[in-house]
Amino acid sequence: MRDFPSCFGESGVQVADSSSSGASKAAQNLVTCVYQCKLRGRSCLITIAWTKNLMGPSFGVTIDVSSCQCLCKVDIKPWLFSKRKGSKNVEVDSDKIDIYWDLSNAKFGSGPEPLEGFYLAIAFNQQMGLLLGDMKKEAYKKIDVLPMRSGAILISKREHIYGKKCFGAKAQFCDKGQMHDIIIECDTVDLKDPCLVIRVDSKMVMQVKRLKWKFRGNHTILVDGLPIEVFWDVHNWLFGNAIGNAVFMFQTCLSADKLWSTQSIFDPSVLTWSHSQLFKDYQLQGLGFSLVIDAWKNE
Repeated sequence: MRDFPSCFGESGVQVADSSSSGASKAAQNLVTCVYQCKLRGRSCLITIAWTKNLMGPSFGVTIDVSSCQCLCKVDIKPWLFSKRKGSKNVEVDSDKIDIYWDLSNAKFGSGPEPLEGFYLAIAFNQQMGLLLGDMKKEAYKKIDVLPMRSGAILISKREHIYGKKCFGAKAQFCDKGQMHDIIIECDTVDLKDPCLVIRVDSKMVMQVKRLKWKFRGNHTILVDGLPIEVFWDVHNWLFGNAIGNAVFMFQTCLSADKLWSTQSIFDPSVLTWSHSQLFKDYQLQGLGFSLVIDAWKNE
């Protein structure tokens, strides 16, 4: 599976070298969140990529305006003691971009995304554009910026998770909606007829039998009364590398007719999905939230 295509142009700003990793283990420790906000009256996407390795956590920030030209990219490695709390200032095309963070007391779970005790703030021309974490009051005390006029919205999330038979994630399919537990169950070891099961809050919402014949497909489920289109591709699990990854996507849609009237990115004959382009196209059409799960099988 390809990763998110890069759209960084000549205006990209590299603040710290990214750690290169071709190994699947490193790829698994990655959570990518895309937020939508306004920049100079135009739609703006802010991507936060949280990663973690033996040295500790790090994060990258990519700011992308609606013209599809990346405004800037910043990679920060706060596992270094001096960088667990700090700021970066970037000026691109006469716009001043300030990034502030405090991970000094951040608490993490099994993944690379901090759970509490932190803040990450991004300001455009002295106005707050994105503020993450549970230390918002502390952030405003330390940062001399104007409050957000309208909050940024999480429109897509991609997680790399790994396991043997079960893969778990959390998702909030509508703004200020309930947080749900998603469990993907699939045992492909020494089984002639493996089965795929998806549960939401412990309730089975989808089951795919004869998986070797249906290794790619889609199905609509209901969560919070909303139709959620589920796409899956488990080809690698069944016919590829024993420790390869499968891809699942949960996409909220306002109507099935509107979803299928879009350009078909999920052609079953195509193994590689263009995730970033999919997010942009669907969000421009107002189709809500997307969750992509890269599920890696462990030995």
